[in-house]
Amino acid sequence: MGLRDIITGRHTVKGPAPDKLFAIATAYIALESEHSIAPSGVAAIVFQALATSEFEATIREMEDVVKATGGESGTTVSTQDDSYGYRWMVLRNPDGKPSVEDLAVGINAVASSIETAGHGERLLCAVFAFADAQSRRIYFIYNYKRGYWYPFIPADGDGTPARALAGDEAAQRPGADPPPSAPGAESGQRATERELQLKAQMAAELPIEPELERWFPLWGIPI
Repeated sequence: MGLRDIITGRHTVKGPAPDKLFAIATAYIALESEHSIAPSGVAAIVFQALATSEFEATIREMEDVVKATGGESGTTVSTQDDSYGYRWMVLRNPDGKPSVEDLAVGINAVASSIETAGHGERLLCAVFAFADAQSRRIYFIYNYKRGYWYPFIPADGDGTPARALAGDEAAQRPGADPPPSAPGAESGQRATERELQLKAQMAAELPIEPELERWFPLWGIPI
């Protein structure tokens, strides 16, 4: 079973759990002070877009709210769609002023709005970007359907290899053709050993997904 099965409703799943999402707002302190992994000041929420005026109106209203509430802190909001029909709403702090708390509040506001509008099943995940002392990108992904976090580290560290979760899921199905890749993304390798180290290091700070086969790679992260 993969996230495509979950998002299309073929399996019963948990709903969003804001308390587990907000765990990142305190966990980053341990990441930074104990493991030299600093927040990059950017996060995104990923959901399956719905081609209705009501859904689009909900998203526009939520964008306006996040922009208004982030005005004092300077947090900006942008959106983009990928080739698999998933929309990325990206929240970005001003340069040099990362605030994981502000990002978590904004991400949760978007998720709550989507669920209140009756579309909670379309939420896929939230992604928070960090960087280690060698400036390698490290992502913490929150799976809304599972209510768990897991680390994801592309081996090249830039976070911009190939495709999103849905494409990776398609590639794993027997007989399926692999999804197209972005330039420079042929290998799609991840730093698995480092991810497992972070699992052990952060188990007391974050609700980590216990089933490693559910640590779905998320290629093509635009943050």
